[in-house]
Amino acid sequence: MSPVVPIAARRRHETPAGVMTTLASPTLGATTRLSLWEVAMAAGASGPLHTIDSEQIWTLFEGEIAITVGERREVLRPGDTLAVAGGVGRQVQATTDARLLVCGNGDAVASVPGQPTPLGTPPWIA
Repeated sequence: MSPVVPIAARRRHETPAGVMTTLASPTLGATTRLSLWEVAMAAGASGPLHTIDSEQIWTLFEGEIAITVGERREVLRPGDTLAVAGGVGRQVQATTDARLLVCGNGDAVASVPGQPTPLGTPPWIA
């Protein structure tokens, strides 16, 4: 039987770019390496340029975001889904207030180009 993650067990992490809410992860009910989290961004917010060492899948539910993946800029509108390959630079900018669901490996490691040491696994996906 699969575990239920009650709403009270969700973890919330605030960063300058937005609020990430862990819905399931290897340390929060998941029985595999997968994590699922919600991202809420305010209009004008921007995440840092960074890489993740494994694929992530982003689905936008509300608002609009622009995400630069490598050299390509994509605009996501409600209902759009984007798969971002591991190891590719990405930067997310909220054009309007936005809400997304993201899925990826719960042991993924983030890095910032030009920094010699990886940042590690973001706490909302662990």
